[in-house]
Amino acid sequence: MRVFAEQRRSGARERGSEARLSFRRVGARTVIESAFAESPLRLLMPRNHGPGAWAYTSTLGGGLVDGDAIRLRVNVGSGAVAALLSQGENRVYRSPGGCRSELVAEVEAGGFFALLPDPTVCFAGAWYEQKTELRLAPDAAAVAVEVLAAGRSARGERWAFRRYGGELSVRSGERALVRERVLLDPEHGSLPERLGRFDALCTVLLVGDALSAERTALARRIQAAPLPARAARIEQANEIAGGALLVRIAPPIPSRLARGRPLGAQAVTLPERGHTCT
Repeated sequence: MRVFAEQRRSGARERGSEARLSFRRVGARTVIESAFAESPLRLLMPRNHGPGAWAYTSTLGGGLVDGDAIRLRVNVGSGAVAALLSQGENRVYRSPGGCRSELVAEVEAGGFFALLPDPTVCFAGAWYEQKTELRLAPDAAAVAVEVLAAGRSARGERWAFRRYGGELSVRSGERALVRERVLLDPEHGSLPERLGRFDALCTVLLVGDALSAERTALARRIQAAPLPARAARIEQANEIAGGALLVRIAPPIPSRLARGRPLGAQAVTLPERGHTCT
């Protein structure tokens, strides 16, 4: 677990927990080869009728509390097709000392990995660090969706957390494709004022040659759409050399992002050339 020591309050006690999840291709199907998780993380593995394999993450108590530190390592074997989702929103409760999660996924040759969790919801007073790292073989592919919601808006908690830090890094072989960090801290200015009418921030990533047609179609649709002043929804597509597309979306209504999976399904059409998780 990478610990951002300089960002934690002195004296804060951290409860580290490890988890591992491995997918392997057996014949025409993908199976879960092994799974292990320490509290508070749980891994749920429902049976799937298609060639791919699914797993869901969940937490005991319904969310992360002060001091939680989760690290999940995922391996997708050669030619395997895997999806990692969540049972519900990633709730982060008030955490004066901070809590964090880290996901590292390695996708081997010809593998496909879809990371489609539900939105992260930071309650008032929450301090949360999130890191996602994807390591792909040169001919592997992946889709990832990350959504940060404003909070419990119905209770007046709109961008009311103490701090949020999110890091995303992607490598294809030895080549670094994406390395970005998002930091939202009210000490840099009022978050409700800075984020204005938007109630969520979403990142969609498509990487790999197997998704070239989907990347092109999505980028063209976004780039061709008009962007009027004070648009209700903002979408931006950035094509990255090396075979990746990074899309950022800022919508005004959190209910439209109530589930990360439908958002991902709307934004991405998974390739039909053997890479399907349904």
